Amino acid sequence: MSAPAPSPASVTSGVISAEEAIRSRRSIRAFLPTPVGDETVGAILELAARAPSGTNIQPWQVLVLRGEPLAALTRELHALSLAGDPGTEEFAYYPRQWREPYLSRRRKVGWDLYGTLGIAKGDTERMRHQLARNFLFFDAPVGLIFTMDRDMERGSWLDYGMFLQNIMIAARAFGLHTCPQAAFNAYGAVIAQRLAIPDTQMIVCSMALGFADPEAPENTFTTVREPLERFVRFVDAIA
Repeated sequence: MSAPAPSPASVTSGVISAEEAIRSRRSIRAFLPTPVGDETVGAILELAARAPSGTNIQPWQVLVLRGEPLAALTRELHALSLAGDPGTEEFAYYPRQWREPYLSRRRKVGWDLYGTLGIAKGDTERMRHQLARNFLFFDAPVGLIFTMDRDMERGSWLDYGMFLQNIMIAARAFGLHTCPQAAFNAYGAVIAQRLAIPDTQMIVCSMALGFADPEAPENTFTTVREPLERFVRFVDAIA
């Protein structure tokens, strides 16, 4: 029988405001090998589980990988990616047909990231290797795999998003960073077999967790957000 998860108070964390945690969260793509203790991971997940969910059904389930299980899985998936195996996505994360303004935003984030790494347009070999680094969890010491029962509906996907956001924000309170990753979905069948995930569950996404490498140029990359007036409309009257 596994031991109960520690309370957040039992794990030392830094003092950080909610605003600072949210503003400092970003997708980290290079991690230090510094270990993250199971107690800290447990505290982060326990905090995250305070996320709201419809009628409190709490649809999230998490597999925590570190050490040799993490290394073995990432070696296999990394090799598959470099070999050109595209895998098979169980669900479409992105739109089937790209259109504006989403297409421009997608292109900008890609080229801005490659720019920090010195990867020029047309350098498909370096792009391929950078993409494959997803499957190493960007060398993070902890890899999280998230699953959900297949019979859940769209509301549970909304609930799951709030749970994932809580993890990323809670991690900042412990001085850690994360990178949420949809790339692993392409190899869902391989992951399910290696981790004995039952057929009644599906993989939602994965997430790297650890300490950011301050020397890595890709960790200086920060995405641009749309100004408030582009996505908010204050309603002053009803027609």
